[in-house]
Amino acid sequence: METTTGLFDATRPFIFYAACVLILVLTMLGLSYLLGQRNSRPGPGKNLPFESGIVSVGSAHFKISVHFYLTAILFIIFDLEVVFLFAWAAVVREAGWPGFIEITVFIAILAVALVYLWRIGALDWRTQTQKRELHMIRGSGGVVNRKEFKL
Repeated sequence: METTTGLFDATRPFIFYAACVLILVLTMLGLSYLLGQRNSRPGPGKNLPFESGIVSVGSAHFKISVHFYLTAILFIIFDLEVVFLFAWAAVVREAGWPGFIEITVFIAILAVALVYLWRIGALDWRTQTQKRELHMIRGSGGVVNRKEFKL
């Protein structure tokens, strides 16, 4: 005797999962409402922000150098490329020589991009003042005169 499964039978696990998730979410929201703190008597210091018990001083708005963001973006880009290398390493035997040639070209392009970024100074965090001072204290042969170098 052959039984046919209907649409309801195929979606039964999904409906059960969705119901469990809904019950869990409603339970957590209900418990947090019942057991949570009430803001019955707000005081002058109750809504002040603090970090580790220390009241913050000054503004949170401050300038960060563009070099920081540039370096962070470059790190993310080159770090994401490692994901592709891991994926290739997982199937290296199945990929064979064509896969090896493709990953070699991929790494060569990354190396060229890294050399380009290094040559244009995208990886250098020094400000123009720091570059000028470093140039002034650098002696012949690129040796830094440590007596002139102030930390």
